[in-house]
Amino acid sequence: MKISEKIKSAIVNLISWLFILLFTYAATNKVLDYQNFKQQLGQSPLLSSFADQVAWAVPLAEFLIVIYLVLPKFRYPALVSTFVLMLMFTTYIYIILNHSVFVPCSCGGILEKMDWHEHLIFNIGFVFLALIGIWLQPTQYSTTKKKLIVMSSSALTGISIVIALFLISENIHSYHNKFVRRLSSAPVAKIKDYNLKLRSYYFAGADDDQVYLGNTTSQLLMTVIDTALNETTTHDITLDRIDLPFHSLTIRVSAPYFYIYDGMVPCIFRGKISDWKAKLYKSGSEYFTFAEAIDSTSMAVRIQKRGSGESVLGKVDLLFNEKTQLNQNLLQKQIDGLFDTDGSLMYSNGINRIIYLYAYRNQFIVVDPQLNIDFRGNTIDTIAHSNIELVDLEKRSERKFAKRPLLVNKVAAVYDNLLFVNSNIPGRYESLEMWKLASIVDIYTISSNSYLESFYVYDVDKQKLRDIIVHGDKLYALVGNHLISYKLQPIITANYKKQSRS
Repeated sequence: MKISEKIKSAIVNLISWLFILLFTYAATNKVLDYQNFKQQLGQSPLLSSFADQVAWAVPLAEFLIVIYLVLPKFRYPALVSTFVLMLMFTTYIYIILNHSVFVPCSCGGILEKMDWHEHLIFNIGFVFLALIGIWLQPTQYSTTKKKLIVMSSSALTGISIVIALFLISENIHSYHNKFVRRLSSAPVAKIKDYNLKLRSYYFAGADDDQVYLGNTTSQLLMTVIDTALNETTTHDITLDRIDLPFHSLTIRVSAPYFYIYDGMVPCIFRGKISDWKAKLYKSGSEYFTFAEAIDSTSMAVRIQKRGSGESVLGKVDLLFNEKTQLNQNLLQKQIDGLFDTDGSLMYSNGINRIIYLYAYRNQFIVVDPQLNIDFRGNTIDTIAHSNIELVDLEKRSERKFAKRPLLVNKVAAVYDNLLFVNSNIPGRYESLEMWKLASIVDIYTISSNSYLESFYVYDVDKQKLRDIIVHGDKLYALVGNHLISYKLQPIITANYKKQSRS
């Protein structure tokens, strides 16, 4: 049945006014709540790298389309533009639901009550309305063939723009980040909170069944908690040498062994967790500040060079009383080689690599067990140079911070090829109010040297996160005097990757 021109005109007018109302409301809402809209774009997995530009371009486009829809002379190009814009919105939602690494929070305004699937259906409906309007609107492209060419080319243009933005943004976000964090809705789930009563506990290790806690005030006491955080047992560690001038003993557990060291003696003991008895395996004159077990007979260490006091990464052999193997080119001096190279020393058994994360700059290094560097990576913040000032106290022969330094990376943990970093630097589009209530943990994929994801660890009794450890799909956090367990969701654990030992 042929539709009369009068009915066609009425349908086109109705469709045009529907879009006028939709775009006017949507654009006005974006302008009135501009900062929130820009922040939502900043958390988008597709558009975060272009949040500033898109935040004003979208409402501007919507207002311009509204103006042209009102004017009969420009209604056809306005309907085509409407079709392209709605198709871009629809493609955006489809990619988020099916190809994005996470689904962010839903947007506000007129669609705030909809979830993403309802939003997708809503948009598809309006895409078809735009197509109907284009088809019925009188134009110079009156033939069926010409109208199909216009619609198909417009559709291809809209879809291509969104896909291109997605691919470019993903590349920028993972490898050339402008410091916009990717915060999905639920990458971790809190399991249990256990009150340890004291703040003096630290993580010594974790395995499939247990979490091991050392204590800075009872340095030979080992506290073992099951992974469900239900049962706690304590063990007194016995050393075969107690005549050494101990300063501060630190415990590391790598089942079936445990290690206890004091870098100021210096000494390293090793024992089995079956009886918690340790034997002295290494002593000498090379002082060190950190040690992490590589295997049962060797440990990665950070020592201080005689004379300069600069930090150097090395490796000690526990079986043979050989000189510590050093690589003086791994840690890069920026100011003094001591304070500016401070950081966290870790070892990943899953990829057989040593990882060192700087505390005062956005860098980490990945090293093989022979102390050959694999690569130097960067965290997503922009602090490439240590922002510290030092003062020499000549009377006391001491060097200290002249003012409080800018701490970039507070604590960290590694499991397989994922690096978990508690950052101290807020990103763009992040609520500073949230930073008063929680700490942020950024995740990096070591195997591809890229940023993956971030999530919050909330404060407990106004106390901040002070240490983390990861094993399998569990992350354990020390927040004040509380031990909290979290379940890592597949969005994170699906990225685990081991590699052959070399």
